[in-house]
Amino acid sequence: MKLKLALFAVMMSILTVLTGCEQLTVLDPKGPQAERLASDIMLTMLMMAGIVIAVFVWLVIMLVKYRASKQPADYEPPHIEGNPWVEGILVGIPVLIVAILSIVSVQSNYIVESAPQGYEEKEPLVVYASSSDWKWHFSYPEEGIETVNYLYIPTDRPLEFRLYSHGPITSFWIPQLGGQKYAMNAHVTKLHLAADVEGDYMGRNANFSGEGFAENKFDVTAMSQKEFDDWVKEVKTTAEPITEEKFEKLLEPGHLGRMTFTGTHLEFSPAPEHHHEGDKYKEKDEHKHSDEHHSASDKESSEQKHKNHNE
Repeated sequence: MKLKLALFAVMMSILTVLTGCEQLTVLDPKGPQAERLASDIMLTMLMMAGIVIAVFVWLVIMLVKYRASKQPADYEPPHIEGNPWVEGILVGIPVLIVAILSIVSVQSNYIVESAPQGYEEKEPLVVYASSSDWKWHFSYPEEGIETVNYLYIPTDRPLEFRLYSHGPITSFWIPQLGGQKYAMNAHVTKLHLAADVEGDYMGRNANFSGEGFAENKFDVTAMSQKEFDDWVKEVKTTAEPITEEKFEKLLEPGHLGRMTFTGTHLEFSPAPEHHHEGDKYKEKDEHKHSDEHHSASDKESSEQKHKNHNE
């Protein structure tokens, strides 16, 4: 009777917890980056489930096979030394699990940090995504428009998000398209995503950033390239231009609905972009060419002075 009550209590607790859960959007991927992450999550879940099931099976076997028996009061079990097979299994299995997960994690990290698979040859849409208390600003520099708290993107095209923050550190996350990445105040980070399926998705700040953090969300709509181009044209003909005064007002703490502007704040408040690796190499080449030019000029000047001296 007690066992039945205990099992009933466990089942009710599980049902209560599950009814309060939202849909696991990370397991419903709509892009190549998200598919990779979802497969990694499923792999880890299956491995953990296998470990838990194996432990409980052996626990039942041990409880049944080695349960208390009617032995004499003075009975002493035989002394048994360590078994190399058992010790090898107990050490080897955790090492194997860690090795597998490490290899998968490193491979996935390189995959999600590069251009989405299948989109390597396509030109990405560059979007500057910046956060403030407690809203998101999306600047489309090539299209010359800007939105607040909503994002329109084309499908079947790579997306390059350049992330930064106008305040505390935040985290840009669209669960059905890929993993999260931090947006910082004095540095731009890049996130590569792509949407294979048209639809509406949820995006949010995944890093606590003050009292308004819970509502620091944005809507994402993936559409065909033609629909995206039509939307851009519509914005350019109907939206008001963004000004420095309007943008400063937007940066004040608070929540806002959707807003749309022509132009971007990057024109008067540029992103804190610093030299990346490619820029460093370019800068080194420029310094190298400059040094070579100066060396050649100095050499010519020295030869000219020597010639004049001889004359």
